[in-house]
Amino acid sequence: MRAIQILVDGFAISSLYGLAAVGFTLIFGVSGVLNLAHGGIMVVAALVGWLAAGELGLGTYAGTLVGVLAGLATAYATYLVVVRPIQRSRAIRPEETEIFVLTGTLLWGIMIQVGMAYLFTDNPVTIRPLISGVVSIFGVRTPANEILIAVLAWAVIGLLWLLVNRTRTGKALLGASMNPRGVTLLGYELTQLYLVAWGIYGVLAGIAGVLLASFLGVSTTNAGQLTASAFSIVVLGGLGSVSGSLIAAYVVGYLETATAYLIAPTLRPIPSLILLVLVVYVRPQGFLGRR
Repeated sequence: MRAIQILVDGFAISSLYGLAAVGFTLIFGVSGVLNLAHGGIMVVAALVGWLAAGELGLGTYAGTLVGVLAGLATAYATYLVVVRPIQRSRAIRPEETEIFVLTGTLLWGIMIQVGMAYLFTDNPVTIRPLISGVVSIFGVRTPANEILIAVLAWAVIGLLWLLVNRTRTGKALLGASMNPRGVTLLGYELTQLYLVAWGIYGVLAGIAGVLLASFLGVSTTNAGQLTASAFSIVVLGGLGSVSGSLIAAYVVGYLETATAYLIAPTLRPIPSLILLVLVVYVRPQGFLGRR
């Protein structure tokens, strides 16, 4: 029974990790930014969604939407307040920009975590389930909300795939990830594409945050763990590889779930971090990375 429970719960959490990692990968592919404030953005979405749904009385669905919008706003703030000023600074040499962006987003993430802890405390919060009821899977009773969360995560990933591969804007984003100079020669403004990419990322991180709050609950102390998980996933999958990130999301998700059930919940991220060290040593480009 426990093995089935791990399979079911692992699938749900892995789907959420995949959703968040796809956005993380999109940002890196298009703008070359590894956003270390990622977990903070998810936490903002979760906590604001909880506040709107419960304390403000908007209900689960409206509160969830408000949480997603909060994630979007925080993603844009990350780009406009931290990332873009660093990238445009004349005081920073081009070869040092990346490390300054990493440091800037890391400090911004810490500021978000501390600020949200001041406003909401460190106590975990849970958004009411999107749907009620229980289903039986091979004899294991599982909340229907958990199944819905996995379905919604993959539905959003599917919509993102359609956007990137079937729309003009999406193809421009794909082109920018491959050859930014070539995209500008075709008449696209990179600044506008970056804004679109960060907007998509904010929505994905916001959705992942509120769904996580509906599934496991979220507190401000989760910000660092969520960032570590996302970073592990994109590096394991291969920087810039969406399919690699999805595969790595399930590896990390199941490792964390198995650790939580079989050892201790507090040790959830340890095995995936150990795996990350091993993969970086043996295959630095990740599962499906090219370089």
